Amino acid sequence: MNQSDLTGQPAQTTQEPAAVRCSLAAHVVAALPSLRRYARFLTGSQFSGDKYAAATIEVLLADRDLLEQPLSPRIILFKTFHSVWQSSGHIISREPVSGLEARAHSRLASLIPNSREALLLFTGEEFNRDDVGKIMGVTPEEADALLQIAFKEMRDSIPGTIMIIEDEPLIAMDLRSIVEEMGHSVVGIATTKDDAIRLGRAVQPSLILSDIQLADNSSGVDAVKELLAGMGDVPTIFITAFPERLLTGEQLEPTFLIAKPFTEERVRSAVSQAMFFSSSQLISQP
Repeated sequence: MNQSDLTGQPAQTTQEPAAVRCSLAAHVVAALPSLRRYARFLTGSQFSGDKYAAATIEVLLADRDLLEQPLSPRIILFKTFHSVWQSSGHIISREPVSGLEARAHSRLASLIPNSREALLLFTGEEFNRDDVGKIMGVTPEEADALLQIAFKEMRDSIPGTIMIIEDEPLIAMDLRSIVEEMGHSVVGIATTKDDAIRLGRAVQPSLILSDIQLADNSSGVDAVKELLAGMGDVPTIFITAFPERLLTGEQLEPTFLIAKPFTEERVRSAVSQAMFFSSSQLISQP
């Protein structure tokens, strides 16, 4: 569902004032990119993540009373998403999944339910603990317990090999320090598209961290596309100063995305979630 679907719905039988309808659309559109980012991280797929986001919007449009809750519009949006996510059993359709999504299914059983969601809401979308509880329908104490479990699961995750595509030395060093402190190995840093392709083919990483715009005006997205054409599915986290441009839901866009300037917590959470979808064959064993 793109943004025009939200504001271009024909009037049904409602007598709701136009100003209220416009206000609803404005709130939804403003928070929709962050909801797409959250949903894509959860599912490991732009397609499935965006389908969940669209289903959430449909629920809100069908039941305007949901917006009467004494909560901020963004919390209401994520709370509605969480209801859809739970009621669907975390499956948006009955169609077979493949690639990154399929790899994750066998790992869900080892995780405490809702721990991933709590971690992403807290570190990725920067909700506080009370708001995480409101979104997930639990007490603040229960939300805090889920976060503690999620942090432990992140610390206990299997280490992998990570390749960084970044042309700014200080940012590259920062990313390297963060992922190495998590226990992962950085197998190389590339600054241009050509360097990235050569390095990626040589090291076969289990995860890629890539800037969008590189030093020679080449594209990190193009570099990753060419790499994955020969390597198969490798989770890739793109880093950009303009995330909203890649969260429109209107075209093929990255599954995993974090914004500049980033925090250490957001990088750690993103790496942890993306590694969840990495192939077991690509993850280095302790």
